[in-house]
Amino acid sequence: MRAVVQRVSSASVTVAGRQTGAIDAGLLVLLGVHGVDEQKDITWLADKVINLRIFDDEAGLMNRSLLETGGGMLIVSQFTLLGDCRKGRRPSWSEAAPPERAKQLYLDFIAAIKDYGITTASGEFQAMMEVSLINSGPVTILLDSQKRF
Repeated sequence: MRAVVQRVSSASVTVAGRQTGAIDAGLLVLLGVHGVDEQKDITWLADKVINLRIFDDEAGLMNRSLLETGGGMLIVSQFTLLGDCRKGRRPSWSEAAPPERAKQLYLDFIAAIKDYGITTASGEFQAMMEVSLINSGPVTILLDSQKRF
């Protein structure tokens, strides 16, 4: 699984003019599912994201996690994170999981985050979405459960 994790003051996602999810301060996670991903990838990534120490403490240092701050998480499916642009000019999507499998793993990831007691919102799988955010910092972290980067 690949994730772009952004610390936000607020974030929302809209599908066809209707808001499907919104959070105040917390994390926006753009999530891409690789064809070889399985439950262990969900477990690793969920634990990593909620425990990332990227929120400021009293001294202004990034020492606090989402669990410690009580913020929310907006999770948006993003298969384009698996785009391979090494050859040519058109990305290859061959490493992305097929839609049925990707949807199930995406939903399982959301459930895993909820199991930690995190207030969770989401986009709509396979929909054209508009994502709005105010990136706080800016802080943006790239994660990959297979540690490819």
